[in-house]
Amino acid sequence: MVLRPKAAEKTPQPIGRVQPIDLPFAAPDVSAEIARWLQNLGAERRMSPKTVEAYRRDAFQFLGFLSGHLGGRVTTKELGALTPADVRAFMAARRAEGISGRSLMRALAGVRSFGRHLAREGVCEIGALAAVRSPKVPKTLPKPLTVDAAKLVTDADVRAGEAREPWVLARDAAVMALLYGSGLRISEALGLKRKDVPAPGAGDVIVVTGKGNKRRMVPVLRNVLQAVADYVALCPYAVPDAGPLFVGAKGGPLSPRIIQLAMQRMRGALGLPDSATPHALRHSFATHLLMRGGDLRAIQELLGHASLSTTQVYTGIDSERLLEVYRSAHPRR
Repeated sequence: MVLRPKAAEKTPQPIGRVQPIDLPFAAPDVSAEIARWLQNLGAERRMSPKTVEAYRRDAFQFLGFLSGHLGGRVTTKELGALTPADVRAFMAARRAEGISGRSLMRALAGVRSFGRHLAREGVCEIGALAAVRSPKVPKTLPKPLTVDAAKLVTDADVRAGEAREPWVLARDAAVMALLYGSGLRISEALGLKRKDVPAPGAGDVIVVTGKGNKRRMVPVLRNVLQAVADYVALCPYAVPDAGPLFVGAKGGPLSPRIIQLAMQRMRGALGLPDSATPHALRHSFATHLLMRGGDLRAIQELLGHASLSTTQVYTGIDSERLLEVYRSAHPRR
């Protein structure tokens, strides 16, 4: 009998050494917790760098205000002793700077995230953050394109008169086709590798990496795959399997700004409203599926929404459309 060596037990590996932060408005104990919290957001909770940066900025603004409000570097003991009046004073100061209700709500979300970190680590409880309500913001419905408009912006021939190379027009049309045909975010479409997208007839799904590095499988239409294949055939640069699928004018990864500018040009050419953005194609994907009887749970999975409540906003769009049809078409109206 052959004896095989036992596999070594795996032990949890530390995330890495926390880099200290010296903040002029926070005592060393708070600065140390800020550093741990930020590393936790990026390494353990797998938030995107942009989200981590936004939370960092929100927490710094809060602590900077408290430093002036309380008269000195903020300590963890002072954070635990905060009152709702202190938090409201911060909100009033931000309002006086002209910040919108939506931005203030997001700022409080960042500060509360830091507060939850302090509670989890047993440092202190900031009860005042839970005692203050977030500002109310008016609910705005996403503004999808019409079916005809969505089809037009995914057609490379619409921009045939522009003084741009054919491969660039084909590339932009392929990106738009993925946004509308599969409901991708622009970051998800531009994050695709060549190997992620099958050739026409060789498959009908793609795997994308969404927010929080979460991967999901989404269906892709054959005509969308054909648009991608047309772009690859025209592209003057090599598109290796492990490299980015969509490249810019110099062969590097394509910037989202280029697609936004392409949509801006199409808005002018087609007479579309300012709400016709690349992200509106994702809204259009969800809305048009719902209009055709799509299941809300299935749409949630396709969009990669963590919560069904996020997807439910599209039911409001469909209701508005029905009411509009009723008002314009009912004979007794």
